[in-house]
Amino acid sequence: MIMKGKKGIILGIANKKSIAYGIAKACKEQGAEVAITFLNERFEKKLAPIAEELECGVSFYPCDVSKPEEIKALKSSIENDMGQIDFIVHSIAFAPKEGLSGRFYDISKEAFDIAMDISVYSLIEIVRELKPVLSNRASVLTLSYYGGVKYIPNYNLMGVAKAALEMTTKYLAEDLGRDGIRVNAISAGPIKTLAAAGIGEFGFMLKWNAAHAPLKKNVSINDVGNSGMYLLSDLSGGVTGEVHYVDGGFNIMGMPAVDFNEDGKQVIAWNGEAK
Repeated sequence: MIMKGKKGIILGIANKKSIAYGIAKACKEQGAEVAITFLNERFEKKLAPIAEELECGVSFYPCDVSKPEEIKALKSSIENDMGQIDFIVHSIAFAPKEGLSGRFYDISKEAFDIAMDISVYSLIEIVRELKPVLSNRASVLTLSYYGGVKYIPNYNLMGVAKAALEMTTKYLAEDLGRDGIRVNAISAGPIKTLAAAGIGEFGFMLKWNAAHAPLKKNVSINDVGNSGMYLLSDLSGGVTGEVHYVDGGFNIMGMPAVDFNEDGKQVIAWNGEAK
């Protein structure tokens, strides 16, 4: 088993449709011991069955990353219950509703600050606080999206946050490389998750990605989970500072794929059919 003997913490599971759950499941299936966190009491109740499924035992911790004291408490709990750990998964992002709709230049400073704090700075803070319990070959993984490098309708403030997150990944990778710690990101294609529900016209985004990605389909949490497991394992021991795309190849496309009808006219292919 690829992850046998590895222990790690996964932050950001909301339910069984979460990308973080896909990563946790893949790591568990490959022999890892997994701990997870919950945001508040409501999520504690929702995630209790998942914690049981993953055999977390006592390694099921509260952690609201907007509260520094909870991150510090998380470090103490991990140290007491697990000793050293070998990986961290940071699957946390948030922007107020105003940041995902309307004119971009109308976004308030308050919304901007909240998005950057929760979606970006939390990665730095988590790594800093948990570093004393990380092994000397530890791997850190965060989750991004293509909207951090190209304009995506309705993604707005989260696109800026993901851009900052990707550069944070690179700077952390250089900084922590001297300690043997790797830091990478996965840029997943659109998936129906709780977070995605807040993005306008998300259904259209799914159809567009499936129609124009080279693989002509959307990815699943299992696809991302397996890639995440690879980046957390020793198989990727020489990989750090990377943004690894798991999107069916959509990111390589410079323009929509085209086809020709019987009259020889170019038409855009949509879900495999010429329209």
